[in-house]
Amino acid sequence: MFKTVIRRAGKCAAVAAAGLMMMSAQAAEPIKIGSFLSVTGPASFLGDPELKTLEMYVEKINEEGGVLGRQLELIHYDDVGNASSARNFASRLIRSDQVDIIVGGSTTGATMAAVPLIEQAEVPFISLAGAVVITNPVKKWVFKTPQTDRMAAERILTDMKDRGITKFGLISGTGGFGSSGRTQTLEVAEQMGMEVVADVTYSGSDTDMTAQLTNIRNTSGVEAVLNFGFGQGPAIVTRNYAQLGMELPFYQSHGVASDSFLELAGSAANGLRLPASPLLVPDSLPDSDPQKEVVQNYKAEYEARWDSKVSTFGAYAYDGLMLAVRAMEEAGSTDPEAVRNALENIQGYVGVTGVFNMSPEDHNGLDPESFRILEVQNGEWKLIN
Repeated sequence: MFKTVIRRAGKCAAVAAAGLMMMSAQAAEPIKIGSFLSVTGPASFLGDPELKTLEMYVEKINEEGGVLGRQLELIHYDDVGNASSARNFASRLIRSDQVDIIVGGSTTGATMAAVPLIEQAEVPFISLAGAVVITNPVKKWVFKTPQTDRMAAERILTDMKDRGITKFGLISGTGGFGSSGRTQTLEVAEQMGMEVVADVTYSGSDTDMTAQLTNIRNTSGVEAVLNFGFGQGPAIVTRNYAQLGMELPFYQSHGVASDSFLELAGSAANGLRLPASPLLVPDSLPDSDPQKEVVQNYKAEYEARWDSKVSTFGAYAYDGLMLAVRAMEEAGSTDPEAVRNALENIQGYVGVTGVFNMSPEDHNGLDPESFRILEVQNGEWKLIN
């Protein structure tokens, strides 16, 4: 009997030792951060700074000791702005790469194509795209870092109303972002007692929007114009607007909140307003603003590393990665359910885009006031509100 007990104890010790070795091996394995981004193609102005940001901060975090004592491994694919490719890459990240969390989706189309797979696989996903449909209605495993297009519409129309404007012309792209922005603008305008007196659209292949803008200009009662879109389209609209000599207050959406837009639009952009993160005007923030230090640090580090101007789109990736890291640290593991729960309960995270307060009812965690209203003056962004 005694010998039998000894043998069993020995087996238990061996099993325990094996378990400890397995845990040690797991602890040494990297935490896999998956990403699909539009690094090239028509939405490269989104994906390129997003990828650069992820690469830079994964490196930095690893140099500082990693997360939970483990290094981070970034696994990324370029979906070229194609929704079908995004879905395929999301599938590869989940099934082949077996990532712990996904931070990506430069566009609404790419994000929404991947969502069903991500929901089915139950992998936490932080999208970097803008449309309200991504997190409304709430999807258990899906979160996002940019403000929604609805918030942008609310911020723009509030600024219009403050200027005494109640009737405006709307021009929008027919892609996922522009289409959703149009829908949200029409709904918000009705709620705010404002009137969209002209409503025209353009496709991603259009190279001249003079006809649409002339339609707006000839519509009775127009007091301002709002363009909702991203990519090359808004820059073309801006140049055509100036060429037509239109002098009404002109607004763009947050889809063009970057210095690259100013380069594309040139002097035609002077006077236009849009909602954006404070990243474009960090030094204009008061010292009491909780975002000032975060924004200044990100801007300085990005521009020093890549020798190029910072972009609000890269900031979405910064916030996405840091929210993922914070959730894993608070969960104390990379267990998908634990990380998801931690993400859903993050409160008071001060990011570059805004101060995030997540909840079971809100997987974005921002409000319209996280937008600042900027105006282009002499080719530069100026903080208005």
